Amino acid sequence: MSRTLRVLLILALVASCGRGVVSPNAPGNLDNACNILRERPNFSRAFRSTERRWGVPIHVQMATIYQESRFRPNARTPLRYTLGIIPIGRQSSAFGYAQAIDSTWKEYKRARGRPGARRNDIRDAADFMGWYMSGSRRELGISLGNARAQYLAYHEGRTGYKRRTYRTKNWLVKVSNEVASRAKNYERQLKSCKRYT
Repeated sequence: MSRTLRVLLILALVASCGRGVVSPNAPGNLDNACNILRERPNFSRAFRSTERRWGVPIHVQMATIYQESRFRPNARTPLRYTLGIIPIGRQSSAFGYAQAIDSTWKEYKRARGRPGARRNDIRDAADFMGWYMSGSRRELGISLGNARAQYLAYHEGRTGYKRRTYRTKNWLVKVSNEVASRAKNYERQLKSCKRYT
């Protein structure tokens, strides 16, 4: 076996020994909350913990994560290109289940005293979402059950929400309505599978 091949095998082995296994795939049926939680029991535990700690309903968490990443742990924003072909970086630093940007994620880790928190860990992503949304309730008066307004504040940031920057973005208003609709569907579905919530 060549030395290069041995080095590559060792690197692959070391890389696979990280904290927990993170599946790059989303659950099978994203339109059914019960199926998502049945397929991924760790999601159920993470969402319940966030609901207990921060008061954000499970269906609001799930609808927001659906919109942000389609439940993919390594989701990133699309690449930007110059001259239509040369990649020049991503649209933002948003990453993971909750699509948290670098600066807000650093603020979260500092505020919560969780320096090892990872955006591609569902427990950390759900806790981040609860922390952020409870801050939006405190600062903006948005009910934790109001998926539409919480999503707008989440997407635009609290300052952007105060300035109502979303009013000039018809596409975002439409998306926030879709998040609210999905949250209602998830809420209805979750009532039929209580053992997962």
